[in-house]
Formats: sequence, structure tokens, C-alpha cells
Amino acid sequence: MARARKRLAGAAGPGEPDPAAERRSLRAAHSPLRMGKALDKKGTEGKRTKTKNECEASAKVENSGLQETSEASEDCGKNLNRYWLMKSEPESRLEKGVDVKFSIEDLKAQPKQTTCWDGVRNYQARNFLRAMKLEEDAFFYHSNCRKPGIAGLMKIVKEAYPDHTQFEKNSPHYDPSSKEDNPKWSMVDVQFVRMMKRFIPLAELKTHHQAHRATGGPLKNMVLFTRQRLSVQPLTREEFDFILSLEEKEPS
Repeated sequence: MARARKRLAGAAGPGEPDPAAERRSLRAAHSPLRMGKALDKKGTEGKRTKTKNECEASAKVENSGLQETSEASEDCGKNLNRYWLMKSEPESRLEKGVDVKFSIEDLKAQPKQTTCWDGVRNYQARNFLRAMKLEEDAFFYHSNCRKPGIAGLMKIVKEAYPDHTQFEKNSPHYDPSSKEDNPKWSMVDVQFVRMMKRFIPLAELKTHHQAHRATGGPLKNMVLFTRQRLSVQPLTREEFDFILSLEEKEPS
């Protein structure tokens, strides 16, 4: 079954800087689900290699400008824990007859609160999936919806492996150019950790980002604002910790 995911190009959510997002489906333990993520624009194809090479490929693919987010990029290839932000669509939207909705509540309802994060069809986002390691933390970001923002936390429980939806002709994420002996697209398994103590809206994050650009604060180069189309994004430790600290504060 196909799942929910990312948005298509041009399908931006209200007030959201993401003009396009990838789609993907999700399922738990190999059983079909629907998960939503923002659909990104495809970049140059790159093969899976070692982590260092994946990071280099990420930089080349789409001329990414991740130098502006250099701390996140430089962590690739180092033996450091990394942090992520991953987008999914919490509101119903049909794509090729399939509802691609998948919210954090849907993840929480899955068996063992675990599912695969499939449907990513952007090379740079795919490379980030391939760079993920077990137990790394990720924010679950509600995208392409009336109120986009960070809804909760999850963790990586299975490292990258081939995304089955690229071979499923009835899936919104079917890719006829991908071959089973050399698959283009990968996915990881994620597990629900907890809801945020309070929802952190995009508008609040944007306010901090703009302020930090002037002051040199933690969110000054946040990929959510410098590479808006990516549905899978790296975070620095400073960005991750700052966003967690917002839970304890009144909305700005």
C-alpha cells in the first residue's frame, strides 16, 4: 500500500516555506501504510557509498548550499551522533487515488509504534536517509497543512535499505527507471518516542531563525529555511537542543 508523504512541487502549505515536498508511503514492519512527507524536486542521481561519500554527494547534488549549514554537513563522515528533521503530511490528500496522509498520531498507532519512512524521491534527501545511524533522533514535522511545525520526536531503528515502493506500479512513488538489482531509493525505519510538550509551529521557528541570523544564534543556518524543499534535513546539536528548549517556554 502506498503511503502518505511529501508534497508535490508547488503544493505548499499555508504560511509554510516549503513550495514542494516529496511523497512517500510508510508502513510498519513491511506491512503497507501511508505516511506523508513533503515532495522534493529531484536532483542528480548518486549511488550509495560510504558515509563520507554520501555527504560529498549531497553537497554536489543540487548544488545544495549546505555550506550555509556546514555544521550539519561536516558531521557526515565523523563518528558523531546526528539529528534530523523529517516531514510528513498530517492532512488527507489524494495522489493517484491514494491518501498520503500520515501524522505523528498515525505513527504512534502503528504496531510497536514503528514504520518505514518511504517515498523519498529527492537525491539529497535520500543521501541523508542513507547517512542515518541507529538510535539517532529526529523531529517529526507536520508539513503541507494548515499549521505546519514540529509535532514530536522519533528515533531511527533500522538503517537505510531499499524502498519497496519504487517497484510497486500502483504506488504514487513508483519509479520505472529503478532496478531491483540497483535500486535508486532508500528508506529507514522510525519509531515514535514522544509528542512535543507543546507543538512548535513553523512561524515560531522562523521568528527565531530571523533573529539568529542577526545575532549568530543556533537557528541562523537551519536547513528548514535555507533548503526548504528537503523533506529530510540534518540538524546540528545546537539546533536540536535549542528547539527542545522551546518546549519549556511560552510561544514567542
